[in-house]
Amino acid sequence: MRKILAFAGSNSKDSINKQLAIYASGLIENAQVTVLDLNDFELPIYSKHYEKEYGVPENALSFLNYIKESDGIVLSLAENNAAYSAVFKNLFDWMSRAEAKLFYGKPMLLMATSDGKRGGISVLTMAKERFPRHDAQIVANFSLPSFEANFSNGKISNPELDNELKRNVELLEKYL
Repeated sequence: MRKILAFAGSNSKDSINKQLAIYASGLIENAQVTVLDLNDFELPIYSKHYEKEYGVPENALSFLNYIKESDGIVLSLAENNAAYSAVFKNLFDWMSRAEAKLFYGKPMLLMATSDGKRGGISVLTMAKERFPRHDAQIVANFSLPSFEANFSNGKISNPELDNELKRNVELLEKYL
């Protein structure tokens, strides 16, 4: 059985990106899905001085291990001021200090959603350019605009957008 790692680049307790990641990962057939919450991986803010004195924190190494042990990744990024959320950027910084190629070539469905009409497109653009440098194999990407209008009862309610996501999940499955 394929091991899928799903998480949101957010520490919001009711993260819309986590809801999207859970829905998308649940569409993958014959898979064991592990959903991680960034709140369970508390980290100090990255600094070279902290790293020199204490090394890379165990929570960053633990998160890396989840990535390493997976067969594929479903990641939905929160967008804050057209960029990654601070909590995700901090985790990303710590993990990249321990392992520069932190995505280990795992196939990834990269997503974002927001309450706005752009659906996190700025953070998706940033990640699609940056993540391959860290050995991400982004095989599909998806943006869900206007989350509140297009997602309810744990799934995408807009049939066109739901079909688009399902096509992207099928692309991910081809690489698993």
